[in-house]
Amino acid sequence: MRRAGCETDVPPRKWGVVALLSVGMVIAYIDRGNLSVALATPQVRDDFRLSDSIRGLLNSTFFWSYALLQIPAGWIVDRYGVKKPYAIGFLFWTLVSAATGLVNQVSQLVVLRLLLGAGEAVGGPASLRWIRSNCPEERRGLAVGIYFAGTKIGSAVGVPLAALLIAAYSWRTMFFICGLSGLVWLIAWLLLANDSPAQETSAVEREPGEAAVSFLELLASPTIWGILIGTFSYGYFLFFCVTWLPAYLIEYRGLALNSMGFYSLFSFGGMAVIAIFAGWLADRMIRGGSDPFRTRKTFTVLGFLLASTEVAGAMSNSTGTALFFVVFSLAGLGLATANYWALTQTLVPARAMGRMAGIQNCASNLGGVAAPLFTGWLKQISGGYRAPMQAIWVVLFLGVVSYLVLVRPIGLCKATR
Repeated sequence: MRRAGCETDVPPRKWGVVALLSVGMVIAYIDRGNLSVALATPQVRDDFRLSDSIRGLLNSTFFWSYALLQIPAGWIVDRYGVKKPYAIGFLFWTLVSAATGLVNQVSQLVVLRLLLGAGEAVGGPASLRWIRSNCPEERRGLAVGIYFAGTKIGSAVGVPLAALLIAAYSWRTMFFICGLSGLVWLIAWLLLANDSPAQETSAVEREPGEAAVSFLELLASPTIWGILIGTFSYGYFLFFCVTWLPAYLIEYRGLALNSMGFYSLFSFGGMAVIAIFAGWLADRMIRGGSDPFRTRKTFTVLGFLLASTEVAGAMSNSTGTALFFVVFSLAGLGLATANYWALTQTLVPARAMGRMAGIQNCASNLGGVAAPLFTGWLKQISGGYRAPMQAIWVVLFLGVVSYLVLVRPIGLCKATR
């Protein structure tokens, strides 16, 4: 395969679209994460008379529809392109997010969170399909890193932003502002994005004889199952932090609302920075002759191992130690963030990337379904956060084993011949 410079393969306009995709994820993660901040406040808990199990249910509900619709969303962007499906989904979810400020019953919250998940479902498959079609292997780690940095920046700024708006106004006003302000992004998207697969000028030379890959052929590969198990593990830890970390810091470690927002900013912000750096460094190593598969797999495993140190903070009686490992473990997971997705793009043909992104996003967000529910249940029966944190360690260890044992280039090659 030809290895050309960034100036030829990824023009400035396309880097602009990559940045726009990242900003789209900032908005998405603000809208999906602000409920967790509201649920950590006494006002919302009292207004809705919420138990720990119900809080876990509400934090999980978004991921039910989001995970379920990932595979259909991947098929839609493979069939109809990126621009229009993403625009429709974005408009829908921002309006639903704003409408959350009008609810008065738990059942209404459940319905709106399901609708929010449905609206956001197209974002991941559309973004990753666009990157796979427009960025070459030697630049893809950086592109994916920039894109996924948006998911971390969204959590980093979303938590303190939601806390600030709740403190200054109310939780209802917070939802109105967070939902409606994101509509500005839609204008830029309609102006810059490509309209259909036919207009996506691939930066990657298609391999001779590359054929379409079916859904069943993807699922026949042990490599794909290794990726999916690892992705579930990644999502479990990440979405524990998105949904329960604010309550953990306030209820168990005694932080004030503003202090909680500060540490969340550093945790997710550090993850965003490391994700971009790790993607860039892996790209540089690959341009220098390193094997793309082994390079990205190594970064992924190291990221999982560093993330597992969260349990050390949870087992400590020192608040300072606990806060250090909150920041360190999330920042460490940034080593995997860009590279585990770029590794998938290395292994999967471009024509199947929308569907594969949907499958992989589904696995990640099944972690989002499981983590809030299981954490709420474990917290209620154990009376604290140590058992939920120990569960995180077990899940991350499973992810490490899946990448080391199952994820191999030959597995997918056999499935896609």
